Amino acid sequence: MSRKKEKRWDGNVRDAALSILLAVERDQAYSNLLLNRTIETYGLDDKDRSLLTELTYGTLQRRMTLDYHLEPLVRGKLEDWVRELLRLSVYQIVYLTKIPPHAAVNEAVEIAKRRGHKGIASLVNGILRSFLRKGPRKIGPGLTWEEKTAIETSHPEWMIRRWAEQYGRETAREMALANNEPPLQTLRVNRTKASREEVLDMLGEEGFMAEPSPIVPDAVRILGRNAARSRAFREGFVTIQDESSMLPVMALDPGPDMSVLDMCAAPGGKTTHIAERMDNTGEVRAFDLHPHKVKLITQNASRLGLENIRTGSADSRELSRTLEHKSFDRILVDAPCSGLGVIRRKPDIKYSKTEDEIGKLPDIQKSLLEEAYQLLKPGGLLVYSTCTVDREENRLTAEAFLESRPDLERVDLKESMPENLRYEDGMLQVLPQDFGGDGFFVAAFRKPE
Repeated sequence: MSRKKEKRWDGNVRDAALSILLAVERDQAYSNLLLNRTIETYGLDDKDRSLLTELTYGTLQRRMTLDYHLEPLVRGKLEDWVRELLRLSVYQIVYLTKIPPHAAVNEAVEIAKRRGHKGIASLVNGILRSFLRKGPRKIGPGLTWEEKTAIETSHPEWMIRRWAEQYGRETAREMALANNEPPLQTLRVNRTKASREEVLDMLGEEGFMAEPSPIVPDAVRILGRNAARSRAFREGFVTIQDESSMLPVMALDPGPDMSVLDMCAAPGGKTTHIAERMDNTGEVRAFDLHPHKVKLITQNASRLGLENIRTGSADSRELSRTLEHKSFDRILVDAPCSGLGVIRRKPDIKYSKTEDEIGKLPDIQKSLLEEAYQLLKPGGLLVYSTCTVDREENRLTAEAFLESRPDLERVDLKESMPENLRYEDGMLQVLPQDFGGDGFFVAAFRKPE
């Protein structure tokens, strides 16, 4: 028996989802990490894994909407786990057509008996049966557009208002709705080992439904099963990575025998993409602030068979103290950001982030860009990217950097990147509704010879 299956699994997916939701609520734990740990610990099969993922992410994604429906039915204060159980149950009743409503109620009552006592089970039964009789609460009367959209899409009102100011109401609403859709699973082909066609054949032989990405030449889309269990992944033919996350390295356009710097590299998705595009030649220097995260870069490089990566732990805002100035052909600054582009994959982000936090990030981002400028060769290319949709962190930060360094040339990415995406003054902004990928920003600057 494998180590992953040594722990006992009683088959109660709803109880496992409840434990994850409770840890997210109480401890601000990361839902994606907890979910993956639960799947790996108990070696869940594809059916249980799929249901656990749906229940966990779905309940998190719709939390504000679920609370709105529950509000008239709840009297007094509830224990945390009871509130999470009610959210989980109402999610199943409203959004999952394959689960009979009464079955969801009965399962909730049984969980309440195991975790609490008869009185709590009776309370849960009463609230849920009342919900079945009355149905979902109508959203709208007496609410502003921002309030209504926030409840309908389960996003904080400040976030909806901010996006509406930056992109307009229609685009803001489309973005919030897209954040509640299941994410695509995409793979990046390791071009040092195989072509995309060879990888598609390999996946097909294992029974995976796969198709080429219409956006990124190095990418493959997977339908259904978890590709981490494939031979292609185990043997380093592919990396699990979102299509949007591949775009910064496409913009960087690294070539053979170059010297390239990845300033904020962990866990190494873009670092290894750079190394692959360099055909395992030249040198990629990859740094991250946290030593334990640097190990992830090394592990990923080893699995992929890449030998041109050198890692280190450092504050990348101070790299010019130890690295030679004007020594890199290409530099990637995939900067720390609010992460508002990856809400679909990490739904807890929208409840934990604050508007004040976003306001503090551009200073860090500008510091990294300034450091990169010092290290870039004349004629070299600098790419700035974030996994957020916020204009203050993206376009405004890029423009402020250009203003401070007027000698830099802004590269028009529209000329070399995929068509039919959102380009503004040569900079790329992907929104979650564009092609099902994460929200991402990419800008490129060339230093004069």
